[in-house]
Amino acid sequence: MDAGLTAATASAVADDGAVPIEAEFTPTQTAPLATAMDLIGILSGIEEAAYTWDMATDVMQWECNVASVLGLRGATDVSSGARFQFMIAAEHVTRRQAAFSAECPVGDANHLAGVLSPSGGMPYRMQYRFLPLGRRSSKSIWLEDHGRWWPDEDGRPARARGVVRVLNDRHLEEQRLLSRHDQDELTGQLNRTRLMEALATAIGRAERTGETAAFLIASINNLTIINENFGFDIGDAVIASVGRLIHSKLRGGDTLGRYSSNKFGIIINDCGPGTMQVAAERFLKAVRQASFRSSDCPISSTISIGAALVPIQATTVPVAISRALQALNKARAGRSDTFVAYETSPAQELVRQRNVAIANDVASALDEGRMRLMLQPIVCSKTKAPSFYECLLRIAKNDGTTIGAGEFIEFAEQLGMSRLIDRRTLELAVDVLKRFPDITISLNVSTRTCADPEWLVLLHRLTGGKAHFLKRLIVEITETMAITDLDQTIAFVDTLKEMGCRVAIDDFGAGYTSFRTLKQLNCDLVKLDGAFVRNIVNDKADRTFVKLMSELGATFNMETVAEWVTDEPTAEIIADLGITYMQGFHFGRPFELDELADFQTQFAMAI
Repeated sequence: MDAGLTAATASAVADDGAVPIEAEFTPTQTAPLATAMDLIGILSGIEEAAYTWDMATDVMQWECNVASVLGLRGATDVSSGARFQFMIAAEHVTRRQAAFSAECPVGDANHLAGVLSPSGGMPYRMQYRFLPLGRRSSKSIWLEDHGRWWPDEDGRPARARGVVRVLNDRHLEEQRLLSRHDQDELTGQLNRTRLMEALATAIGRAERTGETAAFLIASINNLTIINENFGFDIGDAVIASVGRLIHSKLRGGDTLGRYSSNKFGIIINDCGPGTMQVAAERFLKAVRQASFRSSDCPISSTISIGAALVPIQATTVPVAISRALQALNKARAGRSDTFVAYETSPAQELVRQRNVAIANDVASALDEGRMRLMLQPIVCSKTKAPSFYECLLRIAKNDGTTIGAGEFIEFAEQLGMSRLIDRRTLELAVDVLKRFPDITISLNVSTRTCADPEWLVLLHRLTGGKAHFLKRLIVEITETMAITDLDQTIAFVDTLKEMGCRVAIDDFGAGYTSFRTLKQLNCDLVKLDGAFVRNIVNDKADRTFVKLMSELGATFNMETVAEWVTDEPTAEIIADLGITYMQGFHFGRPFELDELADFQTQFAMAI
């Protein structure tokens, strides 16, 4: 180490960490040897090492005590910024990067004077976990790193000078308190935020070095059963124990964090497909062979694991998580206690891309007001005249095309967007009632809306509670929705009927609703699943079912609707079987609201 750096560190260890800017990276007069040795001795005695860092060349120059202070194999381990950063724990890399990422304002002398210290430079101070023997070692120490960096002419960090210090027991206790921000309270492993940061670092490292890493998600299979039978305190104990078991089987430098309630995320560095398989089997075996004690009896548990390689199969954190979860779902779909690695599937990738596009379309359509309703007539079986109209939701795309609800509603429900969609649909439907005071309309609602009191509040607010609007609204709920939570559905139906609306069960016959349940719901209409209608001309069993539903509807004082009526022979059979209403392309395809008057005129002329 040259004498210039040695002399300069005298300023670096001052109380405020300031280094005179004019002395930075410039030759200085050689200091007396005794002085230099005293300074190094002082730094070593308090477990500190000073450095300068030229960011343009990435060269780091250290005092000669760096290897002994940090416990390195040699000073070359930290001879560059990249080498030094490689030895920082993955969850703390971004913490250090942030200290050198801000741009320094240039061109405004007054602004510069307010940002830079009197001695020049931008101050930084941080703490992080350091792995002196590399990522494969379990040894780690906590360092405090502080100093200043100086900008180039564009305001970007160009040079830095600082000191790293090994934290003593007092600081470690302080760090223990600080680590609560990093660790999951129950398991002591990284929390989700720090796990995601560590995964981002691992992906970045893998891309730079050309070495693959693996991201695994391990899920505890029987946690629900444990919670229900032994209590949540025992369940929490199992979660914590599984975390410790997995952690005990990690290599040094690998990372474990809690991803969600019963899932752990595992980052394995320098890991190909074979190593990933071996590691996963090690985790599975550790949990499989363990026994967890409760107050009553021993408890056994198993895990399932899904994994993806980065950056080969994922170059971003969201994609890595998505693909590991896809693999985990396959693992859990088979036998428990198994591992599945993600496999690239062109067909699956197309579905994923399509789903992402649908989600974006739905979100932007809600934000930009591109949801709209179309109408399809439902006619009286006796007169063939329109009795009411079903509101069908569409998304108007920016290119002028539209997307039908069938293409997005199921996926939107899975994403939890159905309540927002139902509220917007209700707003549009009430607008239709106000715009066309002589028609009755029906609209579908999702399962989530049955448990959403805000939807009912919105309905009352939009209509003002006026009977003129409410009696012309039919709310359709699906059969599968009805049996998901029968008590909740009954309460929802009763509230709607008290307000003055009518209620219909849609797609009846597609699920497992009993006739007793049908009576309990006390709906006004039953819409038969179209699968029983489309082949009714040639299928005697379908005709028998439709006739039975017509008779049951009359018994329960409910009107009936047959969907998917596509031709006149079908319509004649449906009418003869006593079904109240018919709906299908034979009587009209969905049309825009502005076309209602023309449709009514044409229909009247046809009759």
